[in-house]
Amino acid sequence: MKVSDILRVKGNTLFTVTPDESLAVALQTMADHDIGSLVVVSYGDVVGMLTFREAIQAVVRLGGKLENSTVRSVMDDFPLSCTPETPMDEVRRMMLQRHARYMPVLDKRTLMGVISFYDVAKAVVDAQDFENRMLKAYIKDWPAEEGAAASLPPAA
Repeated sequence: MKVSDILRVKGNTLFTVTPDESLAVALQTMADHDIGSLVVVSYGDVVGMLTFREAIQAVVRLGGKLENSTVRSVMDDFPLSCTPETPMDEVRRMMLQRHARYMPVLDKRTLMGVISFYDVAKAVVDAQDFENRMLKAYIKDWPAEEGAAASLPPAA
């Protein structure tokens, strides 16, 4: 499974912000849309990520006074990123190593989407559920060998 599989199911709604945007406005956008991250874009290039982790740290550090703060002052300048072709196992490893909950997906310099740790976990669970259903169907339809079925004890 690849990142492109998640994006295909997830859709392509993206929320971005510029580095010079007010932090208060960015946090309001996150609250209004019930999202945990904003991709920070400047002149068409991804330059950072603002997640609820950076937001909470900034609110605490600034004592709740966000009036003069910009996204640039609190964003993650070096966010992890992946491509649509990145295998899911690699994404999981990267996210776990960096404790990253959100990752922009880039095709060269073009922002294709954002995947979250939740998206990755859901994709893994869905794939395992599908595999389990297929294995159960395969076992249920297993052809009985002649004579072997008669020697098996009855099912409880």
